Formats: sequence, structure tokens, C-alpha cells
Amino acid sequence: MSPPLPNHMLRQLGRTEGDAETLRFLVRDQDTRRLLLLRALLDAAEAAPATICPPRALDRLRQDWALLEKAERADRAAVRTVLFHPLAGPWAQRCLRGLTGAISGTGLPADLDHLSALSAAAAIRGRVAFSARLTARDGLLSLPTLGALRTPPGPVDIDFSDGEATLCPPTGEPSLTVHAHRDGTTGSPDPRWLPVHALPAVLPGIGPVPLDDVDPYRIEGGGLQHHGLSAATHIDDHERKAWTESWSGVEPLLRIGGEHRLTETAVLLRCLIPLGPPPGSGPTGEGAAHCSGTRREAFGAVLSSRPATPAYFASTLVHELQHTKLAALGALVPLHHEDATPRHFAPWRSDPRPFDGLLQGAYSHIALADYWQRFALGAQRVTHRDLAWAEHARCREQVGAVLPVLAGSAALTSEGRVVVNEMITLYHRLDDCPPPTGHLARAEAYVATAKVIWQQRNGSRRQ
Repeated sequence: MSPPLPNHMLRQLGRTEGDAETLRFLVRDQDTRRLLLLRALLDAAEAAPATICPPRALDRLRQDWALLEKAERADRAAVRTVLFHPLAGPWAQRCLRGLTGAISGTGLPADLDHLSALSAAAAIRGRVAFSARLTARDGLLSLPTLGALRTPPGPVDIDFSDGEATLCPPTGEPSLTVHAHRDGTTGSPDPRWLPVHALPAVLPGIGPVPLDDVDPYRIEGGGLQHHGLSAATHIDDHERKAWTESWSGVEPLLRIGGEHRLTETAVLLRCLIPLGPPPGSGPTGEGAAHCSGTRREAFGAVLSSRPATPAYFASTLVHELQHTKLAALGALVPLHHEDATPRHFAPWRSDPRPFDGLLQGAYSHIALADYWQRFALGAQRVTHRDLAWAEHARCREQVGAVLPVLAGSAALTSEGRVVVNEMITLYHRLDDCPPPTGHLARAEAYVATAKVIWQQRNGSRRQ
């Protein structure tokens, strides 16, 4: 893994900041872990009994791995784009758990088949000619990072050469040709092909951000409903235009929050996964209500319903990328040794939270408090300023309610203590520009009411 994190980087991250060098340090560590995970998957397949990984499945895995190696020799960067795609993480972990007996069920053969789709996508990106037989499921054959073919379940033969992939679906359907361009985009006049839509880069020199609504592992095993998120969704042309329009206003609004907000989006965000509108937001998702989340095993992915405005889009990225940063930091250096018992009050949740969840939530909310304060100070319109002050006051008051619990923990590691101390420093720095009195009073009442309701609901578990 990566060498120990330098102290100046740790302090940056504790303040919810991080320059490009610091963030790339986290990225390199996560990418190394992905490669080790893939190697562990292949080793587990080799070691698994034939009842779990039959000889035919093992032979296919070896062939897929050989194609990956061939493609990497041709274009290492192109192949890494596929292997480091966030949604390859949930897939690899699911396969590894199945191969080692950590989970049981009938899905392992289909999961193992997905390596064929990954290796095919890598070969296409690496411009390596090949022929293979892939397997469609749930009405789609996905080629990760590229797109998907809408087709009945069953075998799909694919031949690729000279930038063109010919796909032959099952059940006698006509074949189709997909053009694969060197920039990773794909196209076909056939409506059965669903390319991955890409949002423009937020900074020059950075690649576009895929809006991936076709990868089969975008929610697999993610427990979205458990976390209060709506289901993943496929988006039509109208929705793509709406996402693009909202995204086009994000860059200047992120910049209001400081250059570090643009930097973390440029360095950390690898794809967006569109979710359906959250409950109560109307049939088209209008209004400020939206839901979003991240998955530790899908580093670089943000799952989100479409925010109604660019301002909420920007704040969603600020919120979720803090989870990405802190999870990556926690994988690199332990921040605490608290157990996972859910017992702590968090004003942003109705259920008791484990210590790690409390730390994660406080970290993201203090970043939001900082972002909305900067937004309020820079806003030209009164309505925008009032909205920003209200959001700032609520987030700051929420963090203030839980910081004593974090600071009082005897189970923080030395690195965790640095992070919490920097969070406290940021919290007090926010006092330099307090919100208007009315916003502050409403925020205090909001948090006080949330605590009373939480105590009534959770009784003796409160802390």
C-alpha cells in the first residue's frame, strides 16, 4: 500500500480540504487496493472447489484475464480506466465473497461472467482486436464505461477490430455495429445500443464525468433502501438534457466554496449514478428535495437523484465527496477503535449512529457549513443569500451537537485526533462570519427538536 500519510496532508484533510497532491495520494492508494482485489479474486477462483467455481468457469476467467493483460500491454491507461471504474469495485467484492463462501446464492456464475464484459471493454478501449461470447442479463449486455446493448438474456457474440464492434444478439435478432472512438465514447444508429452519457469536465485537462445508468453493479448489494435512497434509474434524452443543464452551472458554484472544492471534484469524482426522484419530491423530481450517497467499495462514484438547481448539485458534490475522502483516509490510516454499536444521536438522522457514522456525518456537514457560508458571503441576490445562510446555520448547529462526542472519544488514534481537532478548528473559524440572528435561532430550534424526537424514539439508547 501507500507510505504513511504526511502530517500536512492529514491536517488538510481534517479541515475537509486537500490540494491535488493530497487527493492523488488517496487515489493512488485506492487504485492499488483495486488491483490487489482483482488479483485476490483470481487467486480465490483458482483455490475454490469445483462445486463453487467449475473448471469451465475457471477456464473462462483465465481467458478473460489473458485478454486484460494483452489490452494493458497495448494501452495501460485505457485498461486502467475500466479496472478503476467505481462500479468494478462492488462487482469484484461480490465475486470474492461468493468464491470464498462469505455469501451464498445462485448469482456467482453471472457475477463471474461479468469479467468477460470488463475484459471486452478494456480491449475495446485499448484498440485490441478480439472475439468473445458474452452473456446478457436482465435485458442488457453491459460493456462497462462504454454502454449497453438492450437485448433478451442469453449469449451475445462480439467481434472487435479497427474501432468497430459487431454484436450478434441471441434469438436470431439482427446484429449491430458500435463505433468505438479513441476518447472512449461510443455510438451506433441502432436504438438498441445505449451509450454511457458523459458530462463535461469541470476543469481543463480533466476527463468528462460519466453519467452511468446502465452498469449492472451500480446498486448491486448497496442497500439503497436501507439508507433511504431511491432506486437507480435509466434516464431518457429529456433527463440527460436536464442533468447536463444543471451540471453546466456547477463549476462556478463550486468555485464559490473555494478552489479546493473544484479540485476535489476534478480529482475524486469518476462517475455519477442517477437515482430516481426521492419520495415526496413530485413525479419529476422537482423541488429542492433530493437524495444522494456513496459506497465505500465504489470509490469515485456519487449516487444521486437529479438536484433541482446547480446550487444543490454543487452542495451534493461537496457533501458526498467528503464521504469519499474520509473513507479513503480511513482505509489508509485507522482513525479510531470504537465499536460499531449504533448508539449516538446525529441531528441529520432519526436512528442511532455508530461512532464511525457519526464521524462521517459530522465531517460532511461541517464541509457543507463552510461551503454554504462562503456561498452566502458571495451571493448577489437576497434570496440566494437567505437560502445559503439557512443551510449554513443548520449544518453548523448539527455539527456542534456532535463534536463533543467525537472529541471526547478515548478510542481516537493519533491520526483521528488530528482530524477531529482540525474539524473543531474549522467549526470555530466559522464564527468569524455568523449567520443572521433569525437563521441561527431557527437552526438551534431545529436541532433541539430533532434531539427531543430522537430521544422519544430511541429511549435508553441515546448518548
